[in-house]
Amino acid sequence: MKNSGFKKTAVAVALLCAGIALGWGLAQWRISGGTGAGVSTAETGAAKTDRKVLYWYDPMVPTQKFDKPGKSPFMDMALVPKYAEEDMQQGSGLNVSAQAVQALGLRTAVVEQRDIGADVDALGTVQLNDRDVSIVQARSAGFVERVYARAPGDVVAAGAPLADLLLPEWVAAQREFLAVRALKDDTLTAAARQRLALLGMPAALVAQVERTGEPQGRYTVTFPLGGLVAELMVRQGMTVSAGASLVRVNGLASVWIEAAVPEAQSGPLQLGQDAQVRLAAFPGETIKARVVSILPEANRDTRTVRVRLELPNPGQRLKAGMSGQILLAGRKQPALLVPSEAVIRTGKRALVYVVDGPGKYHPVQVQLGAEIDDRLVVQGGLIAGQQVVASAQFLIDSEASLRGIMPAQPQASVAQAANGQGSPAPEATTSTPKTFTVRGVVDEVTPTEATLTHDAVPELKWPGMTMPFKLATPELAKSLKPEQQVQFTFQQQGKDFVITAVERIKP
Repeated sequence: MKNSGFKKTAVAVALLCAGIALGWGLAQWRISGGTGAGVSTAETGAAKTDRKVLYWYDPMVPTQKFDKPGKSPFMDMALVPKYAEEDMQQGSGLNVSAQAVQALGLRTAVVEQRDIGADVDALGTVQLNDRDVSIVQARSAGFVERVYARAPGDVVAAGAPLADLLLPEWVAAQREFLAVRALKDDTLTAAARQRLALLGMPAALVAQVERTGEPQGRYTVTFPLGGLVAELMVRQGMTVSAGASLVRVNGLASVWIEAAVPEAQSGPLQLGQDAQVRLAAFPGETIKARVVSILPEANRDTRTVRVRLELPNPGQRLKAGMSGQILLAGRKQPALLVPSEAVIRTGKRALVYVVDGPGKYHPVQVQLGAEIDDRLVVQGGLIAGQQVVASAQFLIDSEASLRGIMPAQPQASVAQAANGQGSPAPEATTSTPKTFTVRGVVDEVTPTEATLTHDAVPELKWPGMTMPFKLATPELAKSLKPEQQVQFTFQQQGKDFVITAVERIKP
């Protein structure tokens, strides 16, 4: 018992030490700005004294910038400085030190392009072909004199006898026909013969009456086609009326197999699509079939769509009620696949973190397709060969949110571009961005960007602050020098604020 308690204590201490180590690694990542290995406190303090501060910001509201330190107006916390070298290194992505990558257990995966088919595997049940059904009815009122040995479930051949009927109406009509025939008037004889046919008498029976000169009141009903006796409604001694149903027969030359396909997989299904059937009664044998019907209503309880397949039934091997696996083969088409665990779903969008280099990542919004095993089809946002973060991406996403790093929008797919869905709305392409003019002092200049300390911009509810601006053209950078007082005009283009004109103010 003592050893058991000692072991439990040792395990608890080990877990505590591991947690402290992981927390220290994350802290060093945050202290170093996610740009490299952790440094000592003394080195950090020394570095801060020489680093240029661009602006201060609240990590919870990173888009709002301030020109001096202080307390955040949004949260009960101090503003955080944004250094120039951090902004240059970070760009639109996030840097993570090698120590933090190791501490987080971060793994990556490659975006793969494969040929996939929309194959659907479902359970099916053999059923009788309801399109191959015949119903035998009494053609005239009469009496059932005899019913041959038949019962529901019997398999009969075409032409097999069903019942003998005595039909008084036919006897009276045949006597009239024989009397007219005796007049030797061909016109009247043809009209009388036509009347017998309209009463439902077969041509063979009419010919027999003409040959023998005797009326035939007894008629044997036969099966018009072979198959299964599905329902037997005639019994010996009963009276039948004209049009009364005597028997219903299902043909067995072909059968149906009905499968319940999940709603999410029913989209690619098409009429005439080939399928493979493997029945439990014939192990190792594959039977070819084709889709003959996709029912227009889905089951609200199971969220499945009923699909009917038809296949031949030589020798009547297939029996109604048999079950088996149905494989509906879809067309092969190329697709991009990423591990399911690499995708962050927020409810409104799906994100992945793309690897830009060692320790460098940036978020990308993606469009998702079907899920195949443990992978997801990506319909837009990525290209084959890219590496994405497959683990610990939630911690990276939290840090990116704090820094205000926004995901790149996915590109329109080929199908969307063909349909015009990927094109921007006419208003977006024709509207002119609003411009703002303000005074400021130039701090730093590069060929593509300038950092200025500017006055307040009431229209944007900006206080006076120091912030970077993009330059519309490289020529604007040639006329700017540090510590110059200027009046500049800028506008918002996407997520950037771009200077379009600059005028120097003489002291």
